Amino acid sequence: MSACVFSRRNVAALWLAASLAGCATVQPAHNPLAQWRGSPNHNARKAQLIVLHHTQMESAERALLTLQTRNSQGPVSAHYLIGEDGRIYQLVADEARAWHAGAGRWGDLTDLNSASIGIELDNDGSEPFAPAQIQSLLRLLADLTARLGIPPHAIVAHGDLAPGRKSDPSALFPWQQLAQAGYGLWPREPRAEPPPGFDPWAALRLIGYDLSDPEAALAAFHRRYRGHEERQWQPGDAAVLYDLQLQRMALPDSTPTAR
Repeated sequence: MSACVFSRRNVAALWLAASLAGCATVQPAHNPLAQWRGSPNHNARKAQLIVLHHTQMESAERALLTLQTRNSQGPVSAHYLIGEDGRIYQLVADEARAWHAGAGRWGDLTDLNSASIGIELDNDGSEPFAPAQIQSLLRLLADLTARLGIPPHAIVAHGDLAPGRKSDPSALFPWQQLAQAGYGLWPREPRAEPPPGFDPWAALRLIGYDLSDPEAALAAFHRRYRGHEERQWQPGDAAVLYDLQLQRMALPDSTPTAR
């Protein structure tokens, strides 16, 4: 007879022990080298942004495989992938740190993976985003902003965070449609002319863009708000930025900050 056979009494004892363990309060791990003097002045790490990407692949299935393994730069992941047909896949728990943003900056935030939820959209970067996909994205944004307490305006592009490295989602992404549903910022109509002395670079920084590579930041702004990727100032840019600045300054927390 196998030594692995348990009696009913043994099984009952194991079940009781497991149940009691499950009811016990989980205590945080304390460093044995230090004397514990707990402070109440802390909170859980939480996402402050939602970062949108496009997969630049030929199918959702191929993107899922990559997000579960690696790409040419190493292991990658995202919290969610939305297929062209609108199907939503979750790959990483909301409270966990997915590997989707990489090096970048938005406002004062620099560890973007720790401060954000990453959503990949099944799109090769050269085609419009499918209506079913955008409708699913809006449902997911409604859930995440309500459940995780992420400000609805804090929806940004991967290319916004890392303008020198990334350009996703493409200029075809419907940011205005998202803003009409209450997510992200979009310039209002009619647009007022900015006052004398208005500094468009300061407005770009206030919105969140990193100006360490000014031309790349300007291209990212144009991609999102003007539908092109010019790297020089264009007519109408100042009026767009002035309105975005006014909207940003009216928000409770004017810039994302590291915590």
